[in-house]
Amino acid sequence: MGKFIKSEKQIDNIRKSGIILSATLKELAKQVKPGVKPVDLDMLARELIEKKGGTPAFLGYKPEGALYPFPFALCVSVNEVIVHGRPSDNPLKEGDIVTLDLGVDWQGGISDSAITIPVGKITKEAQHLIELTSRALDKAIDEVKPGKTVGDIGHAVEKTVRLGGLNIVDGLTGHGVGEKVHEDPVIYNFGEPNTGMELKPGMVIAIEPMVSMGGKGIKQLADDSFVTSDGSLSAQFEHTVLVTSGGNEILTK
Repeated sequence: MGKFIKSEKQIDNIRKSGIILSATLKELAKQVKPGVKPVDLDMLARELIEKKGGTPAFLGYKPEGALYPFPFALCVSVNEVIVHGRPSDNPLKEGDIVTLDLGVDWQGGISDSAITIPVGKITKEAQHLIELTSRALDKAIDEVKPGKTVGDIGHAVEKTVRLGGLNIVDGLTGHGVGEKVHEDPVIYNFGEPNTGMELKPGMVIAIEPMVSMGGKGIKQLADDSFVTSDGSLSAQFEHTVLVTSGGNEILTK
């Protein structure tokens, strides 16, 4: 259990990286509109992070199972792309939904966060997908406190999404974070209460519900992005969360 507990210095660095990340993501979200090119959002992300003294944590990072290191600072996943979308030159269109997933390193402390945003006017169904996924993250974070388990987190996500009539995608999870982008423990988006690793003060985890408007199936493309197997829309929300003695602290709020 000791290896999952961060020192005060590590937590302070992760907290500072989270402040940079949150401010950057908010600024990027303001730029999302029809006609904007994802590759330009990536360049803006790099500029904003570096201006604040941070380093893009995803740039050059190779996740487990990936074929290549990621060559961008920002994941931009449009419509059926669930995660690890590569920023392209294709302009965003009215009615798209786009997920911005960003990691920031500040002096060795890494945070990770994601939001899904409508591009102009979207359908009621797409809006429900976005709102439900965001709500699932909120419900999961409510479970983060000492004595709770990773199963409690997953159960909160699963229950919320099921009650909303949609599906959690298969095979993609949250994770520990802090010294690396992806660390143990694995944070599943499903589970049973009171099962799995117990949460302790000093643990830092990235919780990230990923929800599909269609089926659960996914497939990995040649560029390492993951898409829904049936081409249905997907959404993702993510926060880096610290377990504290009295509950939790969202480090990327």
